[in-house]
Amino acid sequence: MTESAAPSGLNLQDSKLFKEFQAEREEILRHKWLESERVGYDIGFERALIDWRLKHRSKWMKGRKSKKA
Repeated sequence: MTESAAPSGLNLQDSKLFKEFQAEREEILRHKWLESERVGYDIGFERALIDWRLKHRSKWMKGRKSKKA
């Protein structure tokens, strides 16, 4: 769905869900870069996503919740 297809007055990019998605994606991309640098080649987004979710997501989520409280 594009912005123009969204109901009048609804900007999806300003939604809390979309902002959370963007923040999580940025963390995954950061993890991808760090791990790729460590091993000496591009590990790819899918591998970075799985690795980050298994190793770092729960701690990251707790940190996000404590910042909002």
